[in-house]
Amino acid sequence: MNRRRLAVLGAALCLAAGFLLVANLPSQTVSGLALPVPFVPSPRVVPAPAGPPAPPAPSAPTSRLARPGDCASLVNGLDVPAQVAQLVVVGVSGDNPAATVALVRDHQIGGIFIGGNATALLKDRSLAAVQAVARVPVGVAVDEEGGRVQRIDGLDGDLPSARAMAATKSPAEVRALAAERGRRLRARGVTVDFAPDTDVTDAPDDDVIGDRSFSPDPARVKAYATAFAAGLREAGVQPVLKHFPGHGHGSGDSHKGTVVTPPLAQLRAVDLVPYRGLADYGPVAVMVGHLDVPDLTAGIPASLSPAAYRLLRGEFGFTGPVVTDDLGAMKAITAQYPLPEAVVKALQAGADQALWSSGGRVDEVLDRLVKAVASGELPKAQVQESVTRVLRGKGLC
Repeated sequence: MNRRRLAVLGAALCLAAGFLLVANLPSQTVSGLALPVPFVPSPRVVPAPAGPPAPPAPSAPTSRLARPGDCASLVNGLDVPAQVAQLVVVGVSGDNPAATVALVRDHQIGGIFIGGNATALLKDRSLAAVQAVARVPVGVAVDEEGGRVQRIDGLDGDLPSARAMAATKSPAEVRALAAERGRRLRARGVTVDFAPDTDVTDAPDDDVIGDRSFSPDPARVKAYATAFAAGLREAGVQPVLKHFPGHGHGSGDSHKGTVVTPPLAQLRAVDLVPYRGLADYGPVAVMVGHLDVPDLTAGIPASLSPAAYRLLRGEFGFTGPVVTDDLGAMKAITAQYPLPEAVVKALQAGADQALWSSGGRVDEVLDRLVKAVASGELPKAQVQESVTRVLRGKGLC
């Protein structure tokens, strides 16, 4: 694409409404997309203090788009390097806003992920400066489940774990709680939450999933996950269901090594139940975990397995965006695959975006992806389909 066309495209997209404007999201066919046993709340959960401070002024992208554009025109207006850049979500440090601005300015990646406890990037409208250098609005993701997994508790108070929420609140109350949390995230510039957790388990609170799960009852998981997702979406934050096809009964922690799940028939009876009737969640994304499923994934993690994505797209009818679990800091992947190869394999298998929280190596990964497209290893038509889903998830078409 010549520079003039790129400039025209950039000007059009600079009118965009930010990564996620729920009002502009098209309806999706999600008849399979992405979560009455009482529990005592986890002892570490501390209710949010009464009368928390008002959220900061919204840190929204500076660009606006009067009405969503045509996806084909937007996708075709991007050259191959720009297209593959939309298919990565790169971890960034929360304590260095300038480095994040430079990353997005120089690489025009599709998404960033803010992990850890540092919060400088979530204050003082720092993320507005990131969006200002993005030709296509960048997705800004965090893990904000509550309990052990949250990012803004030091700024906006504690959020109970999923298990504690289900034990003490109704789905309507959880929706309201998630909407309030979502508003605080959105005001700080966050557009994607890797939550709710739709795993099904009765494991102890401190297990790898444990109190991150709403319940051992899959119907109860779906009811509460649906409520949590609705609250986030109401606030303008994209929910991401995880970890397909189900981590709740896995053999261990994929941060530490290979995790094997029960056979597929058992997953269908329990762990996959929250993924049935996915239209109930409204527009969401799904995260695929690093889970070895006997009789499905042939000994490789689901995140790299074409069979796992066929299951999600086929049997569960999901047409929305799909992101991998972390490819850069979890030994289920890093012990077997170099990062650039893991990214290629994930996108070949059917992921729309590849996530690595460890950050760095962006040039290396993007160069590898461009070469994969040029050689036909990663079909150009498949890349364009994934970019389309990513842009739709951002509310751009």
